[in-house]
Amino acid sequence: MIKIGLFGTGHLGRIHARLIKELNEVFEFVGFFDPDNENAKKAIDEFGIQRFDTVDSLLDKVDAIDIVTPTLNHYEVAEKAILKGKHVFIEKPITQTTEESEALIKLASEYKIVGQVGHVERFNPAFKSVFETIKNPLFIEAHRLANYNPRGTDVPVVLDLMIHDLDVVLKTVKSSVKSISASGVAVVSETPDITNARLEFENGCVANLTASRISLKNMRKTRFFQKDAYISVDFLEKKSEVVKMSEVQGEPDPFDIVLDLGEGKKKKKIEILTPEAPATNAIKEELYTFSQSIALGAPIAVSFSDGHEALKTALAIMDKINQNLSVISENN
Repeated sequence: MIKIGLFGTGHLGRIHARLIKELNEVFEFVGFFDPDNENAKKAIDEFGIQRFDTVDSLLDKVDAIDIVTPTLNHYEVAEKAILKGKHVFIEKPITQTTEESEALIKLASEYKIVGQVGHVERFNPAFKSVFETIKNPLFIEAHRLANYNPRGTDVPVVLDLMIHDLDVVLKTVKSSVKSISASGVAVVSETPDITNARLEFENGCVANLTASRISLKNMRKTRFFQKDAYISVDFLEKKSEVVKMSEVQGEPDPFDIVLDLGEGKKKKKIEILTPEAPATNAIKEELYTFSQSIALGAPIAVSFSDGHEALKTALAIMDKINQNLSVISENN
């Protein structure tokens, strides 16, 4: 049984608290630390868990920690934990800066601890149902749109929303980013609320990503285009679709969808597949895999290095946006 402590009991932190309690076959929930008295009271009332007065007092009682604090505190808490030999699950983004994330990668290696980052869409059943089908995408288009919520406006939309899709794209493309172009507009916040980024990879793939937190409807869709296949993932509805083309062999079935590509070319058959995506709780699943990496040495699902790459790309996008905004400001 892994003794675990929770840092942060805000909205997302209390979701983690509930799921840790449900995972009582792998975790012993020791308690939490949160300097905010209102959040702490809600956690105690809802889950009956012990509140610790200091970071160190909780760290001394556990084998692992779950960090669901504001990003500003991620590095400080994670560093203290690793120096005490504790395993670390940390919500996205991994840290505020790439210097901090690089330092955590080195510390995790030195102290031989399990470090996992909460890029939860990796565990979305719709994505998991088609992941093996995504072989060599050449074009990716992602839209992540959300209704306005003041709770998320303390961080740029790139780090709040787009970073989910950046992690998915980097996981599927498996190539280095060659160039980035991006633009964004701050409509109601101090930082851009809607952003578009175009990533070009060394292997020729192009990814076009849009993230907005001021939309009238919610949407989380990503489309992958590769040779002879189109794959659509709806992260919100947890549904996926695969449209595949293959050469017609012999006489086609009368119910087949067949494309006649012209004289001298073989006909193509279109297959539309809807893979099964059993309903699961993605956060619960990522916490469970964290436990298995600790207890059994299973591969880390989303490593500190993965979190670092997503953060590095997100910050590069933000730099491009700021450069564009500076040019616009100078010209007005």
